[in-house]
Amino acid sequence: MSGKTYGYVRVSTKGQKEDRQLIAMREFGVPEDCIMIEKQSGKDFSRPVYLRLVQILESGDVLVVKSIDRLGRSYEEILEQWAGLTRERGVAIVVLDMPLLDTRADRDLAGVLIADIVLQLLSYVAQTERDFIRQRQAEGIAAAKERGVRFGRTRIPMPERFEELAEDWWYGRVSAARAGKELGISRTTFKHRAEEWGAAEGLDRRAAPRLAVNGPV
Repeated sequence: MSGKTYGYVRVSTKGQKEDRQLIAMREFGVPEDCIMIEKQSGKDFSRPVYLRLVQILESGDVLVVKSIDRLGRSYEEILEQWAGLTRERGVAIVVLDMPLLDTRADRDLAGVLIADIVLQLLSYVAQTERDFIRQRQAEGIAAAKERGVRFGRTRIPMPERFEELAEDWWYGRVSAARAGKELGISRTTFKHRAEEWGAAEGLDRRAAPRLAVNGPV
């Protein structure tokens, strides 16, 4: 294949070393001035070095990466980058860690087809594994709930006089603000927990006798 050969090297943080990737690029024969190095997380595609490289790549050029995850954070993004470069731009891609992922024109049609199939298979396996993990998490949560395990924020225990003041609030003898202040908790917390307590006790606040209290209920 005629054209230039570029290497793309990425490490996730500035503290990481790119030595292994650089050695692999040089051993493959990528010219030193065509190796692009980026020290930035792959969590999105706002990577300026990668975007500049994509802009200068032309049909007939070769892009070399050490591993397939240099192209994206997920196989959906990798597939998008792969298709955009190989099919739309005419750029070949070589993945050094996976010799089957090599779309250079000097390989026969079967080799290019195998590369596409392997990439699709990797994408399918990755998606299946993610679905399996989500299924196991859902099953684990359901089983834990059956055992009485509670999820979410840890509920703070109510002070000793809580039920007494909750009953007073239900029957309008004290405001939520006053009760919360006496218990040392916020008005919102008291009201929420008092409503739960009353519901558990089978009380109907709408039918409860109301007495005048100062401040908001």
